[in-house]
Amino acid sequence: MILVLLGPPGVGKGTQAERISVHYGVPTISTGVMFRNAVAKGTELGRIIQRYRIDKGEYVPDDVVINAVRERISQDDCENGCLLDGFPRTIPQADALNVVLSEMRRQLLGALNFDAPLSVIVRRFSGRLVCPVDGQSYHVENQPPIQPGICDIHQVSLVRRADDEPEIVQRRIEVYLEKTTPLADYYQQKGMLCTINANEETETVFSNVVEMIDGLRKGSKC
Repeated sequence: MILVLLGPPGVGKGTQAERISVHYGVPTISTGVMFRNAVAKGTELGRIIQRYRIDKGEYVPDDVVINAVRERISQDDCENGCLLDGFPRTIPQADALNVVLSEMRRQLLGALNFDAPLSVIVRRFSGRLVCPVDGQSYHVENQPPIQPGICDIHQVSLVRRADDEPEIVQRRIEVYLEKTTPLADYYQQKGMLCTINANEETETVFSNVVEMIDGLRKGSKC
């Protein structure tokens, strides 16, 4: 079960990906998280990533991303599938993913497109905080810590991610609209796009997601 997760930054893909991952027993491959961890650990991939300004909302070149994703999908924990969050971002990347999966004799099940009004996304960004120790996300409204401003697990002050600053958010959305939105049409034309209203309560969104995924696994179309 390999799924692509689409939707602008802050729409809630990460939250839903965590729940989908647990429900179906497959890992989430978030290129953003993968790259940040690689940089923090000083790996070869991390050294390559440092050449690019991902903290400023810029994209990493396709060949670097594709090679990293290919290697990750090949690992044992992806034997039963995975969720792709943050990849592909462009049609060339989507075409490259098709090639990679074909070489591995695997198939993409579908693309889940999370949609919400821009005003909702901006509000979500303004309240998002993360733990500086492990990157655990919180939100002052939707997922607050037990003690305001303090990580539940590590008991350290929560911070706003650098790429959640207003000017960076604006740039990320601009880049998304320019390069990623056409993917919806790409997967729609292939009959693989399932659009989900992300402007609902988390439980409602998840319930709708499960219904869609179960339908896809049975051969239904969105």
